[in-house]
Amino acid sequence: MTDMKTPLAKVHGLGSAKEGTHHWWVQRVTAVANIPLVIFMVVSFVGNAGKGHAEWVAWLKQPLVSVLVILFVANFVYHMRLGLQVIVEDYVHDKGTKIATMLMITFACVLIAALSIFSVLRIAFGG
Repeated sequence: MTDMKTPLAKVHGLGSAKEGTHHWWVQRVTAVANIPLVIFMVVSFVGNAGKGHAEWVAWLKQPLVSVLVILFVANFVYHMRLGLQVIVEDYVHDKGTKIATMLMITFACVLIAALSIFSVLRIAFGG
């Protein structure tokens, strides 16, 4: 049976993982989103340097601060996972090792984000 597709139609949309552009784009968007969030965190930490536990808790209980810290954690961890994924895809060649490594990275990132966000929420809601 003869294939009637043109050569372009046969390869259209096929990349190494079929989603390289999306991954690249999301990594850039999360990087740009990190800029104001990191600036906020640095300014906040410098401004609160030397303060006691009670002052830090009072700072984190502010709704805007809590939301920004949660956004920072979520965006930063997601951006970190995307970057680590690129490293694994580029330098780990064994398929089984690659899958196992990505599973460990994903679980670690979810754990870091979940524990961090839970901690912020616990402080913010007075727990």
